[in-house]
Amino acid sequence: MYFKSICFIVLFVSACFTNEPISYAKMYHTNGNLKAEGWVMGEIKTKYWKFYDPNGKLVSQGDYKNGKKSGYWYFYNDKGEVLKEGHYKEDVGTNWWIFYELAKNENRKIQFKNGKKNGYSLIYKAKKLTRVEKYENDQKTGEWTSYFSFKRDNPNARF
Repeated sequence: MYFKSICFIVLFVSACFTNEPISYAKMYHTNGNLKAEGWVMGEIKTKYWKFYDPNGKLVSQGDYKNGKKSGYWYFYNDKGEVLKEGHYKEDVGTNWWIFYELAKNENRKIQFKNGKKNGYSLIYKAKKLTRVEKYENDQKTGEWTSYFSFKRDNPNARF
């Protein structure tokens, strides 16, 4: 009960300072199934949103700030499995993202900056690190398949 009271107070206070009411909105596909739901301030998306395909399955979910994707997001396949997850800042991918290649039992953890691969890409097969790649502006600039060679070439790398 205490937590619910705090949530209400936070929403009430933020609405008071913006002069725009915060309300919960729902949008529907032409077949009547839920397409999206989340918070709006006026007509601008804010806070947490969920998006669904025409069959009602969750496609993605994450935060908005001033109408732009911001914070951590999740994207799903039609079986409800996570395909990718990562950070947005003002609608642009940033920081670390994880891509799941379920059929290959492979995951890629990739650094992004300004919506492009910038930094390292860590490739895991069956939860074991098998390869590291380095990217600058979406272009691969290096690749290592052994920890020894990677540390030799990148002694100051941190992730």
